[in-house]
Amino acid sequence: MSLLRASFSVSRPAFRASARRFSTAPPKKDSNLPYYLIGASALGFGAYFLLGGPTESKLPRFMRKEQEHSPLDPKEFKDFKLKRVEPYNHNTSRFVFELPKDEASLLPVASCVVIRSSDPAALADADGKPVVRPYTPISPPDRRGELEFLIKKYDTGKASKYVHEQLRPGDTLSIKGPIPKFPYKQNEFEEVALIGGGSGVTPLWQILDHALSDPHNTTRFTLLFANQTERDILLREDLDALQKKHPKNLSVVYVVDQGSESWTGPMGYISKDLIKQHVAPASRGEKVKVFICGPPGQVNAIAGKKAGMKQGPVGGVLKELGYTEEQVYKF
Repeated sequence: MSLLRASFSVSRPAFRASARRFSTAPPKKDSNLPYYLIGASALGFGAYFLLGGPTESKLPRFMRKEQEHSPLDPKEFKDFKLKRVEPYNHNTSRFVFELPKDEASLLPVASCVVIRSSDPAALADADGKPVVRPYTPISPPDRRGELEFLIKKYDTGKASKYVHEQLRPGDTLSIKGPIPKFPYKQNEFEEVALIGGGSGVTPLWQILDHALSDPHNTTRFTLLFANQTERDILLREDLDALQKKHPKNLSVVYVVDQGSESWTGPMGYISKDLIKQHVAPASRGEKVKVFICGPPGQVNAIAGKKAGMKQGPVGGVLKELGYTEEQVYKF
């Protein structure tokens, strides 16, 4: 009965519109027809849902229940079923996991999760301890029913090899999170530089996708993204589409070690000159922020080594250019 009442309450705006339409017509004999029609509509909606209508994700937004909690747990590992695997390139695939009850992850931006095998013994180190690794989902926090990762297979990476070689649709993976990183606030900065390498683009993508989805965003983003070759550039189609959609607020600069004959972009490392050319100067103070995520060697050379879980002092190229610890964040 509660479902029928809910359906009837949803129909109230339609009822008021109907009443207004009838009130503009010439006065006629009173009729209960509008009430009968709305009551029948409400009963029809209720019966439709009771008999197995569409999932909540397919309902209009105004008919969906507000989700209060994430299906993930920041304190405990929970198993999630692998829904599908989509090959991306020669060593990277999209792994899409199913979230229960068609819920959204509600992960804050920016944050990551940590993963381990559902059977701890199946993925362990030399001492027999479960291997745990951090990954940043590329699916937006409000995507219902799915949690998506872009995972690159490394020959020396135990976790990535396990995911690529052992997991098949229907298998489960243990996930814990969110693990909060940087609490991004919309329009907190005028200029944001994102410097990435390889699979380190995922937390940078998380910020970009989140910020640029807001029609009120005013921050201007620049992404400097380094890879070995063109075919190693992850999320290139997504980044190009985002840049095309937001040309005034996003500029993407791809850098490769080895370019093809048709390559016209920068080659080699992300240098001091390249940063000076594309990134807002440190003199802009609190109006500029630099995020960096990539291989340890790249992070160390550009921003200085992280001190374990702490940021550590700014070093490398960014220190030479005058950026402060308040202006730089290392994922």
